[in-house]
Amino acid sequence: MTNDDNSQTGLNYELLVEDALRSVVRSSLRIVENIGLPGETHFYISFITSYDGVELDESLRAKHPEQMTIVIQHQYADLQVSDEHFSITLFFGGKPSPMIIPFQAVTSFNDPSVGFGLQFGMLDDGDDDEDGLSVDDASGAAVAKPDDGNDASGHAGKDAEADDEKTAEVVSLDTFRKRPTN
Repeated sequence: MTNDDNSQTGLNYELLVEDALRSVVRSSLRIVENIGLPGETHFYISFITSYDGVELDESLRAKHPEQMTIVIQHQYADLQVSDEHFSITLFFGGKPSPMIIPFQAVTSFNDPSVGFGLQFGMLDDGDDDEDGLSVDDASGAAVAKPDDGNDASGHAGKDAEADDEKTAEVVSLDTFRKRPTN
């Protein structure tokens, strides 16, 4: 809440709620770090590739100069979660690609196995479907699917079909924002 002179007059509940929701992402990844992915659980995590502190292979950054969505499902290694970021190695074209992603860079988090999703910011709708990418209908983000060991295309076959039938309900902070009146 701000006055006309942009000075703070109350608590910024939007930031408090966003921080609390990011803790859901952090806690979910910590569980996976400790026990692995339970059942059919898998994650789609979108993040801003140009965000300060994001570290990833330059070829991936060139393909995704603004946003990237990773899928944590079949093949991943070295998942480590700290208070500020997580690091993981995914495999693209059989090549290991380590990355570090600050939680502040995350724009959406989805677990399609249970229809759960969080959205932290608006995503661009202009991403193309090339170089192993698909467009995620729920977010409009380009999805870079790492190898999952099931087939040469990097898609999970039966699992991908099952995911298409499930829908995630995305919680957007915009839903709760008070609209200014003129």
